[in-house]
Amino acid sequence: MRGLKILGYGLAHPDNLVTNDELSKFVDTSDSWIQERTGIKSRYISTHENTSDLAIRAAKEALLDANMDGHELDAIIVATFSADGQMPSTAGLVQAGLGINDKQLMAYDINGACTGFVLTLQTAHALINSGMIKTALIIGAETLSKILDYSDRGTCVLFGDGAGAMIIQKDDDASDWYHYANSKGDEEGVLTTDKIPLNSSLTNQSANFGYLRMKGQPVFRFAVSAMEDAIQNVLNQAQLSLDDIDWIVPHQANLRILSHVAKKMKFEESKFYTNLQEYGNTSSATIPIALAEMKQKEILKKGQKVILVGFGAGLAWGASYLEV
Repeated sequence: MRGLKILGYGLAHPDNLVTNDELSKFVDTSDSWIQERTGIKSRYISTHENTSDLAIRAAKEALLDANMDGHELDAIIVATFSADGQMPSTAGLVQAGLGINDKQLMAYDINGACTGFVLTLQTAHALINSGMIKTALIIGAETLSKILDYSDRGTCVLFGDGAGAMIIQKDDDASDWYHYANSKGDEEGVLTTDKIPLNSSLTNQSANFGYLRMKGQPVFRFAVSAMEDAIQNVLNQAQLSLDDIDWIVPHQANLRILSHVAKKMKFEESKFYTNLQEYGNTSSATIPIALAEMKQKEILKKGQKVILVGFGAGLAWGASYLEV
């Protein structure tokens, strides 16, 4: 698809950093147990900000980075599966939080779980390419801490809260971007949340929390094959090899997954940008947080060739090749 230019990046995370040692006071685990299996050392856990609050902060930072006003946006699309509530959309809350209710603007959410930001980018690019919009604010935002079962050490140690944002705009002079997305139905329920029960009694029922559930080994196997498939597909479309790529920015799930993919595809693991050591897995927010952090550290430079790759519940996976 015809290329875009990235105008700005932003990220937000809660103030409350929880280390593995601190988590082990509440969960039957240890710093060594978590690090050996995942590479994670800490994560941010929100004490007072919900998903929309983090999304608004990331959006404001992206607008500041782009040196632009929210009224220049034509769309706000948020990737999340941990919204404040079932409605309104997080994107609608971001629009209100940015104070841009006085112009035509489309705002909606996409639930693609950990692949969500890649799918959101692809959706926004398609809208821009069609001529429907010119400029989009895309966000990945989650407060996963509110849906974690803290009696399940296999999952609760993995996840954290945060948001990342990016502003993209049509640019006829930019190089082509390439996208790939795929999915297969999760017949075995390897990565789910608890279902909301039906209520035929016509009386109020006690509230139920939809805790996140994961079967580790099947997810690991799926993630490795999905990443390899998605990366290779966009490389083929762009007619490039891994040697041509400056950075691969993956969904930040597990260092062992990334190591396995690097070995299978025969490239240096250092080509992956990782920050899960600090953030843990923030689902749809991992990739945009990483991009914003790379921009802040001045290691993301104009003209670099970058692959974004996500995988997660659905089961869904995808990748995007772009030049920043």
